[in-house]
Amino acid sequence: MTDILSISGIAKRFGGFVAVENVTMLISEKGIHSLIGPNGAGKSTLFDCITGILIPESGQVTFDGKDITRWSVHRRVHAGMARTFQITSLFRALSARENVALAARSRAGANFNVWRSASSLADVNQKAELILADVGIAHVADQLAGELSHGDQRALEVAVALALEPRVLFMDEPTAGMGREDVGHLSDVLRNLGKRMAILLVEHDMSMVLRLSDRVTVLAEGKIIADGSPDEISKSPEVEAIYLGSGSFEV
Repeated sequence: MTDILSISGIAKRFGGFVAVENVTMLISEKGIHSLIGPNGAGKSTLFDCITGILIPESGQVTFDGKDITRWSVHRRVHAGMARTFQITSLFRALSARENVALAARSRAGANFNVWRSASSLADVNQKAELILADVGIAHVADQLAGELSHGDQRALEVAVALALEPRVLFMDEPTAGMGREDVGHLSDVLRNLGKRMAILLVEHDMSMVLRLSDRVTVLAEGKIIADGSPDEISKSPEVEAIYLGSGSFEV
């Protein structure tokens, strides 16, 4: 399968602290690639370097054959990269449909176009409803985002990201604070999305990671210590010793 994203020799320091050191990895154009590691391993810093929030001291980020290392966040989003965050980020006073429609209008460059026709607005709303159905929350389309359950808010965040028409979706701990039922629902959503786009996932729920991922990369102290299939990662002595402690785990 073709690689859509290449991270080569990325390094990031904060004063004398090395957060990420010489990280190299490839992301295929479809499937779920998980990034795991203990707290302080450098996962979020690496995410920030890839998505444009931080600029690395060295290394290169290549997206669809283009060097985007110093591109702005906005330019990366327009090129086909979207991200969800650890903390839910929604317009809480707007409905679920309005949140998604706003992202869709932004993707089309129409948020400040006051002359946009009623039919065009209807098209955007229809697109929003289709996306909400895609993530399984069409039934809450008219509810305010701030009144949704935590699980539905996380699903809505995914819907907002999908409205930006990404080719790579970056998700930073999407199951944080979720109950088991909501985790199961989100897992189903991600499994289906991974069939048509690349997903780079930072997640602490190891059972979810091993169940969903096509590939897993393990960071420790800013460096990659293992990279492979879920089965290979689950049997890695390095991962068990550095990340999982003395206990073993199974796919």
